[in-house]
Amino acid sequence: MISRSGLIWDQKIVFTRYIEDCGVVCEHITPHMLAAPFFRGRFVALIIPTGFGNPQFSCLLPALRATSSRIKRFVESGGNLLVFGAATDNPSAYDWLPFHVTYRHAYGAYRIELDPSHPCSNLLSDYDPECVECDGCFPEQDGLVIARADGCPVMIEKEIGKGKIVVSTIHEYPSRCFVKEFCSARGETLF
Repeated sequence: MISRSGLIWDQKIVFTRYIEDCGVVCEHITPHMLAAPFFRGRFVALIIPTGFGNPQFSCLLPALRATSSRIKRFVESGGNLLVFGAATDNPSAYDWLPFHVTYRHAYGAYRIELDPSHPCSNLLSDYDPECVECDGCFPEQDGLVIARADGCPVMIEKEIGKGKIVVSTIHEYPSRCFVKEFCSARGETLF
C-alpha cells in the first residue's frame, strides 16, 4: 500500500506534521502551485484544512475555483479529497466541488450523531462525540450524510468516478486511523 497525501494551504502548518506522524507522506501544495498548469503530483489523497474560504486565513479559494476541473479529474480517476470547513459566512464557499454543497458558518461545540456503519465515521474515533467543535454545517448538499449536529449535516461523502470526496465542518484533526486509511491505496492518482 502507498500512503501519500498533498496538504493544500498557503504556507506550511502543523497539520502536515500530524499527517506524517500518522504514517502518511505529506507534500505541501501552495495556492500558486495548485493553479500552475505545469504542476503535477501523484497522491492518494488531497487535504484542504479549515479556513480555506476565509480571506483572513487563506488565499486558497480562488485557486480552488480555478482548478475545479483538475480536482474533479483527480477524484474521478481514483483520488480522495478531504475538505474541512470554510470558516466564513459564504454559502458558496464549496462551489468549486463537482456536486452541490451550501455552507452555513456556526462555530461551536456540538453533540455529533454518526452513522457508525460508514467507514469514514472513524474520523472521530479519537474524540467524544458528545462534545465536538464544528465550524458550521451543510444545510443543502447532494452527498451521503455521515454525521449530523443538531440535525444538520456536518460530514458528507460523495463518490465521483473511482474516488470520493469527504466534506466535514468538524473542527478537529481527523483520527490517526482515518488519516492512514483515507490516504492509503494500492496506487497514486495524478493531479
